[in-house]
Amino acid sequence: MRIFDTHCHLQDERIFAKAGEYIARAREAGVVRMLCCGTRESDWEAVKTLSARYPEVIPAFGLHPWFAVERTDAWLEKLEAILTEVPAAAVGEIGLDHAFDERNDKDQAMVFTAQLKLALKLNRPVSMHCRKAWGLMMDILEKRNGTPDRGVVHAYSGSPDLVPRLEALNVSISFSGSITYDRNRRGRASLAAATERFLLAETDAPDIPPAGVAPEANEPAQCAVIVQKMAELRGTTPDRMGEITFGNAARIFTTDDRATPA
Repeated sequence: MRIFDTHCHLQDERIFAKAGEYIARAREAGVVRMLCCGTRESDWEAVKTLSARYPEVIPAFGLHPWFAVERTDAWLEKLEAILTEVPAAAVGEIGLDHAFDERNDKDQAMVFTAQLKLALKLNRPVSMHCRKAWGLMMDILEKRNGTPDRGVVHAYSGSPDLVPRLEALNVSISFSGSITYDRNRRGRASLAAATERFLLAETDAPDIPPAGVAPEANEPAQCAVIVQKMAELRGTTPDRMGEITFGNAARIFTTDDRATPA
């Protein structure tokens, strides 16, 4: 079984020093590709370093809404420069987050839209974050002139009703460790609503550990657990679910020989 973890943060200071160990364990678990998503200007170089060192790591560079306030005046130029330098890179993690109090919604929307435009200009896929901002997210995606056609909403937390609207925009739906919790009824309803072609799996490591996994133990290897639970909930085999999600992720995020594991 091949597995593609479509969202993790190996550059996170909590795990960066042990990234090599995490990648080795992931490989043993069948997780042969990992999209490592940057979140701010200060961690983009670490993402680039990891992707250059480990062929399993696909890089993504973006400005997360949590860190929009930290950006420099030249952030967008810097982002375009590193994306141009690394042609295999995606744009991410970008998005909207209305779940914290000290924020500027208008500023978030501007930063998000600017990155969508850049992804369209460079023909790159995007990995999008959304919490409690689904109305604005859908408004931006549905009404703006030109949306990247290889979009992903990571760690999906929206309603099942939004799934077909996202799929109509060619946006894929990625499920994290939260899908392993019995109380996550909305997530499981969304998993049932998703079309096979738009299904993806992720860990969001080091965050969102699967059920029964200690918070400090979430890592890309746990994507095998998530794929297994997705298979159970969809009434198929883990091997089949692994191939579905791997194929979908490879179509979105790979443009070279990294699509085929050695």
